[in-house]
Amino acid sequence: MKIHEYEGFPNPARVRMALKEKGLLGQVEFVSVDVPAGEHKKPEFLAKNPSGAVPVLELDDGTMIAECSAITEYLDHFSGEPVLTGQTPQERASIHMMQRRAETGLLDAVATYFHHATPGLGPDIETYQCAEWGQHQRQRAQTGMKYLDGVLSAQPYLAGDTFTVADITAYAGLMFADAAQVAIPEDCTNLQDWRQRVSQRPSAS
Repeated sequence: MKIHEYEGFPNPARVRMALKEKGLLGQVEFVSVDVPAGEHKKPEFLAKNPSGAVPVLELDDGTMIAECSAITEYLDHFSGEPVLTGQTPQERASIHMMQRRAETGLLDAVATYFHHATPGLGPDIETYQCAEWGQHQRQRAQTGMKYLDGVLSAQPYLAGDTFTVADITAYAGLMFADAAQVAIPEDCTNLQDWRQRVSQRPSAS
């Protein structure tokens, strides 16, 4: 397997965390795509993923799988324990729900703020920006943090008692928030405590 990525970006970090949780890091070749230099917009990469986004999982038979949720779903079924996407129908639905909420309400919101209301990756990459929309998404990200904090007031992880892909997505979202200087609200103590616990996992190093 190959992972086409730009190391340090939040979505590639999600896949790397899942790989480490599953014990699969040694079975993957990482191929760097120089996103700041615009390599993700070149025909060679667009042939792998028409949306021009990293990461992309390339299987040994040439199949390309994009989108983090699809990649982590594949990896979770490729290998056994621990299970990151759930076992029963109810677990799988709950985890998928919380992953989407962490993705849209936190990670994607921070990304939109970063790409629209800051210099982002520079004028060669950020060819269209709407600062007002970006600032709105900054507020949405902090609202998302407060929502996750409320969830964590009743349970240790976002989808219940077990660490899952939902936690990976939220953790990557907070990493991106740090880089974009979107602060966690001071009263989100449950979220801060959860983040501290997750940061101690080997996959978060």
